[in-house]
Amino acid sequence: MYPVFLKLSGRRVLLVGGGRVAAGKLAGLLADGAHVTVVAPEIRPDLHQHGVTIARRAFEPRDLDDVWYVVAAAPPDVNAAVLSAAERRHVFVNAVDDPAHASAYAGSVVRRSGVTIAFSTDGRAPALAGLLREALDAWLPADLDAWMAASDKARREWKRDGVPMEERRPMLLEILNQLYEERAQPQPGRWKLGVNVCR
Repeated sequence: MYPVFLKLSGRRVLLVGGGRVAAGKLAGLLADGAHVTVVAPEIRPDLHQHGVTIARRAFEPRDLDDVWYVVAAAPPDVNAAVLSAAERRHVFVNAVDDPAHASAYAGSVVRRSGVTIAFSTDGRAPALAGLLREALDAWLPADLDAWMAASDKARREWKRDGVPMEERRPMLLEILNQLYEERAQPQPGRWKLGVNVCR
């Protein structure tokens, strides 16, 4: 497995399936700015959203024309047909809870203040990935937005000044710990970084 995050904004995405599972996947695709087409013989009302193209019929290979990514949330025989057609076009398919008919696996995701963390179990144990996501979400510091702002500012300055990559992590550790030293009283959800973070 090669982990990667996709920028789907402005790109065409095909969602095959019109049931509850498909509806659960639509929100994330739209949130990333994808142009989604839903194809299925029967389609739930909540899939009819602004900007979503609806095709109330069975999947056809031509549905993959000009598509960057596919989410197959249909019965296994339909997912298999989608994967077969997509393989010929070199398009990745996430078949929901159907790893045998997938070429991509969607992770369980934590998104906070510009930080995105995803867990994958190769499609075999999505409930475990969900538990790990919940645990990490609870463990992350409450002021992660301050970490991001400080890290982004430092990175731009280091690029401008030509600071070598190997020098940046120890410097970032100092910057982040300074955030806490500037506070008179520790607050819940905030903790000091140890040097192991940057090793």
